[in-house]
Amino acid sequence: MDGAASLQLRPFRPDDAETCLTLFMDCVHRISSRDYTPEQIAAWASRTIDLEIWRARFDDRFAYVAMEDDCIVGFTDMTREGHLDRLFVSADHQGRGIARGLVRRLLKDSIDHSIEEITTDASITAKPFFERMGFSVVREQSVECRGVWMTNYRMQRAV
Repeated sequence: MDGAASLQLRPFRPDDAETCLTLFMDCVHRISSRDYTPEQIAAWASRTIDLEIWRARFDDRFAYVAMEDDCIVGFTDMTREGHLDRLFVSADHQGRGIARGLVRRLLKDSIDHSIEEITTDASITAKPFFERMGFSVVREQSVECRGVWMTNYRMQRAV
């Protein structure tokens, strides 16, 4: 990854789930709060998320964590059909090429498994990053999350 020799990617392990959930919660509350209301943030990164259900969403997917000095600083997962579900980088490690490295890893998996297109549902916050990574907006969406409506973008990228 760009300019960070101590960063390494490795496959997600089930015992990473709690750390990844904590990272997700912190990232949404600290970073996405500039684009979403407090009510939307509370619904999206709800304190009631079930850890076992969260962990199970990684099953049978391409899933990786980015490590720095034995600490998880980012993670991603993508279905076998090419839907990039989650991509989050620690609020304290933004802008260092970690997300770019994670997406490049998923692009390699896509090529290796003959996936022709990657889709994602990008937040307002993440949309510029995905555009820089070659994704284009298919449509703006209004989605419900725990009874609260929020905007995101269906995006796609040819592999």
